[in-house]
Amino acid sequence: MLVLSRKVGERIWIGEDIAITVVRISNNGVRLGIDAPHELPVVREELKKRIEELNAETVEGSEK
Repeated sequence: MLVLSRKVGERIWIGEDIAITVVRISNNGVRLGIDAPHELPVVREELKKRIEELNAETVEGSEK
């Protein structure tokens, strides 16, 4: 894992098409802005886990 320090307004680029901008820093966390191609899904971790759980439940239900 690459760990970087950034200040508000500074960006990190991933490849040519993805930019992550530090929008705000507060005591409770960091707000990030993500610019990515529309066809590239950008999902929070807790939503990704929930989608995986729902997909697993669907597969289990269809096997019965």
